[in-house]
Amino acid sequence: MRRFSLVFMCFLMAGWGVSAAEPSARPNVVLFLADDLGYGDLGCYGHPRIQTPNLDAFARQGARLTQCYAACAVCSPSRSALLTGRTPHRNGVFTWIALNSELHLRTSEITLPKLLRETGYTTAHVGKWHLNGKFNDPAQPQPNDHGYDHWMATQNNADPSHKNPTNFVRDGKPMGPLTGFSASLVVGEAVDWLSHARDKAKPFFLAVCANEPHLPIEADPRFQAPYHDLPEDFRQHHGDVSQLDHAFGELMKALDAQGLTDSTFVFFTSDNGPEGDGQRGRSRGSTGGLRGRKRSMYEGGIRVPGIARWPGRIPPGTTCETPVIGSDFFPTVLALCGAKPPADRVIDGADVLPVLEGKSATVDRPRPLYWRLNMAPPRENLHMALREGDWKILASLDFTHIELYNLKTDPRETTDLKDKEPERTAAMRKRLESLNSEIEREGPDWWRRLNPNGGGPLPKT
Repeated sequence: MRRFSLVFMCFLMAGWGVSAAEPSARPNVVLFLADDLGYGDLGCYGHPRIQTPNLDAFARQGARLTQCYAACAVCSPSRSALLTGRTPHRNGVFTWIALNSELHLRTSEITLPKLLRETGYTTAHVGKWHLNGKFNDPAQPQPNDHGYDHWMATQNNADPSHKNPTNFVRDGKPMGPLTGFSASLVVGEAVDWLSHARDKAKPFFLAVCANEPHLPIEADPRFQAPYHDLPEDFRQHHGDVSQLDHAFGELMKALDAQGLTDSTFVFFTSDNGPEGDGQRGRSRGSTGGLRGRKRSMYEGGIRVPGIARWPGRIPPGTTCETPVIGSDFFPTVLALCGAKPPADRVIDGADVLPVLEGKSATVDRPRPLYWRLNMAPPRENLHMALREGDWKILASLDFTHIELYNLKTDPRETTDLKDKEPERTAAMRKRLESLNSEIEREGPDWWRRLNPNGGGPLPKT
């Protein structure tokens, strides 16, 4: 009788295991990606003026990451890593993609929405796409070719600005002139899909990629109002971030209204650091005091806000100090959704859910954190970087210029330690050279043939 009971219990447990793998038991996933949002641009990351009440509240509901990195210092590569788990030079999207460029995310790359859809998820992308040059053109893959059931997107920026954009396309059909501001229009599409268009019998993956606060900035006057005492450039930029925050809040309200909050993993982040030098025009984003900005291998170009919420799994009001990178999103989501990563290729990212849940202070990484961008600011002559533990090495393409920093004691990268740490510098340089060579061998050689300033043909000499 006891043996029968054990067998019966095993049968029940096996049944529960199957049930847990059913689509209804798996979490929904929302990725919310800001554009050119700096590490210091949110209230919960210390900005003294910009009002971001919705994201501040969201941070209190989950884990705020203090060492969250974009996979690159410009937009297209960072987006490619989020969807593939592979560092950008490996997956081929090595720089930002200009309109009509030959550069694109190839269908040979296996994307997160494609894998999730194969395991029973319904999928949607709304907002900036920027993973092909020939947008809405059968000559190159579009969002639906990478696993999205529904999409509404721009190739790159909202045109002519965030106000009344004219260049959105929905499922292959141009939408024409729209009335409103980009973030609200994008989130409105997401809410409509959640409410009416998705298959509610399936869990969902939803990517919401705002155009804010990328240039050309145009903020709704109501979001500029809190900054009425500031010059117009500041009013516009800060209002644009508040506009983004408001739209994010509307999406969270929609999840609440549909009873989806507790069953949904939401991750908010940015694609790179803030544009410009912060001293002119509407590019007034903050790095929070970190060195460098967009296009730079210094922390200000790649360290970004990162906030994760999953009620019941991620403890609310927590701070995560463990370094994570955009390519981690792919294996992390696959793990929490019960799907397996492809076994036929290198995945650079790692599952960081144990860190987000507070169960571990470290990440078991297959490879060190790595960045590369051929178009880094000339005054810096630093095009790649590698981080191991608290140490970060930066190098020029030919490795003639090397810098070394301890980010624990010097997060602002003020003191180059390569001369004081010659053995560490030599060892880390060797690892960077080896990893960079491996990535170059695997990835397409577009970086040799196409202009890094947008991915078009290199100029004739």
